[in-house]
Amino acid sequence: MNKKRTTAYLPFLLTLVLSLGILAGFYLHPEEKSQVKSIFPLVQMKSTKVEDVLQYIQQDYVDSVDMNAIEEAAIIRMLEKLDPHSVYISAEEFLQVNESLQGNFEGIGIQFRIENDTIVVIKTIPKGPSEKVGLMDGDRIVTINDSIVAGTGLVNDEAVKLLKGPKGSSVTVGIFRRGFDELLPFTILRDVIPTWSVDIAYLPNDSTGYIKVNTFSVNTGDEFSAALKRLNRSEIKQLILDLRGNTGGYLQAAISMADEFLPEGQTIVYTEGLNRPRRYAMATGKGLFETGSLIILIDEGSASASEIVAGAIQDNDRGTIVGRRSFGKGLVQEQHNLSDGSAIRLTVARYHTPTGRCIQKPYTEDPEAYFMEFYERYANGELQSSDSIHFADSLKYYTPEGKIVYGGGGIMPDVFVPIDPITENPFYYEAINRGLLYQWAFKYTDTHRQELQQFNNSEEFITQFRLRDSEFNAMLQYCRELGMEVPETEALKVKPNLLALVKAYIARNLLDDAGFYPVYHTIDNGFIQAMETLSQP
Repeated sequence: MNKKRTTAYLPFLLTLVLSLGILAGFYLHPEEKSQVKSIFPLVQMKSTKVEDVLQYIQQDYVDSVDMNAIEEAAIIRMLEKLDPHSVYISAEEFLQVNESLQGNFEGIGIQFRIENDTIVVIKTIPKGPSEKVGLMDGDRIVTINDSIVAGTGLVNDEAVKLLKGPKGSSVTVGIFRRGFDELLPFTILRDVIPTWSVDIAYLPNDSTGYIKVNTFSVNTGDEFSAALKRLNRSEIKQLILDLRGNTGGYLQAAISMADEFLPEGQTIVYTEGLNRPRRYAMATGKGLFETGSLIILIDEGSASASEIVAGAIQDNDRGTIVGRRSFGKGLVQEQHNLSDGSAIRLTVARYHTPTGRCIQKPYTEDPEAYFMEFYERYANGELQSSDSIHFADSLKYYTPEGKIVYGGGGIMPDVFVPIDPITENPFYYEAINRGLLYQWAFKYTDTHRQELQQFNNSEEFITQFRLRDSEFNAMLQYCRELGMEVPETEALKVKPNLLALVKAYIARNLLDDAGFYPVYHTIDNGFIQAMETLSQP
């Protein structure tokens, strides 16, 4: 089996998993702000070897040195000796690292991508600054503050820095729009832009709700409750909660989510560390969905707060876990802000699911091996068959109804869903991982925008829009033009999936995630298995 051809979404998965060391599952008490002036006063002694060495370097070293850089290197190496999730965050990285968990950022309010060396507006955020001044989907940003940015080799991070800025500041952009000969100038007043942790909440059928949550931010509890209330208006009897690829976030957000499902008095999670006494989080009995049928979807990218929710549901025999074994992060971090704007996130406790298991997987001093354990799972056949997964008997626990669950390496699902074998198709794998299908879908949306705007919602789009054979052939030709070999036999084998995926991309360009997921679920094996599980007695 070819290791390189792991799965069509591997690059996206690895991006998520690699962020675990910084983003996932920290803050035992997020409302508390820890202010620390120096790392060294935390050690209760007159002097330390580290302090002595830094002083010797500063006083006696032969050349001038950047002491800040030396100090940072020392801190990084110290934390590496502890565990994979105790990390140092530089002042430059601090805002970016925290942003995704704060529930908002300050900017102009667009989704964009770099296409043909030009910033292209994919979507304007509803009621955001850009929509208010008249920017439209498909616009090209040619200039920013009178400086040409199109055709200059601008990369995504550089574009973000130019467009984002503090609330109340302004930026002027020159827009190329189809049908106009000259650039259109817009001055945009930056504002606070909300970021959402709930991608979508919709009804796959009259009695079933589906909610996809991408992270556990400070606002996730409120967002999730609001989504449940919307679905409950339709009197749903069963729910699918999708936590696949969700790398975690705030512990309290996970507790709030699990509380929506569990009756009063049941344990959600408890935490304990050498310097942190055991603390329990219990269900309040005020949940919005305590009795209906419940499915939690997880995979190898589900970590930390995602595993807390899945573990609470599984250990209390409240619902069914569907998917593949989760990442295995059972450590809790607290953040300590340092005087120069940097910070450390220090592991202070382990969390335990209601049966008492800690699902933290083993780790050594090699962080790369820890985060790349996905490859080992693939090579061992674990992603293809649950029979390839083995747990030690010493890690065995029992739920109240007598079901066996295991600690020591993630949450093992009750219903296993193997990775889709279609991802082994060489054309499918390469076309997706090179981004060619997404690029073609954007090109198609951009050139057919006027006729596509007749679809007002995802239901109309799903039932009325079809990609024809001529468009499938055009997509293959597009791949050839970008240097990809296109074996027709292999492409035809996966034609239905390719067309469904491209249709989902087009729907996202038009209707955001509300368009994407209902289309994608027609070929999503995890979702299909969840629906089949709900249909069983």
